[in-house]
Amino acid sequence: MKERKTEVRFFTIMQWEEEQAYLQRRHRQGWALDRVSAQCVYHFTRCEPEEVVYQLDYNQEGLRQKEDYVQMFTDCGWEYIQDCMGYCYFRKPKADMREDEEGIFCDDASRLDLILRIFRGRMVPLLFIFALMILPQLYIHRHVETVWDAILVGMFGLLLILYLWVFTSFAHKLWQYRTSIRP
Repeated sequence: MKERKTEVRFFTIMQWEEEQAYLQRRHRQGWALDRVSAQCVYHFTRCEPEEVVYQLDYNQEGLRQKEDYVQMFTDCGWEYIQDCMGYCYFRKPKADMREDEEGIFCDDASRLDLILRIFRGRMVPLLFIFALMILPQLYIHRHVETVWDAILVGMFGLLLILYLWVFTSFAHKLWQYRTSIRP
């Protein structure tokens, strides 16, 4: 029987909860996360099937003082797995969790803070790339004169659609979360 497995799965910036659920499901099936590479390649090691809670945190400030940051979670019983592209991966057996413990984010304010950290760390750079690279190219190639111009306009048009989808899905997730926590 294989002792290691690699899977490719893609999660968007705002799908950390879906990623956590995926990792929990894999652990329940007997595959513990070993590491993540390139933000979409998951390496697993065979383990005893167990209910384990996986949590992701996006905290660039915490990574600057990584030893203290990881120690804080370790003191609370969370196992640090790794960090990849700004996200830190933690896990904890469900049996070791307190009755009132949901995960590393225990209230709505801390979850909202996570979303805002993701916005500052991931979305703001994407907005700069969009504004400084894609929009000017669309303007420069607005008059299609050659096949090459048509290809470039098509390529940048697809990037425009992709960026708009990413921005819209992020804004929708943020709006959903904010409205769900309001009394």
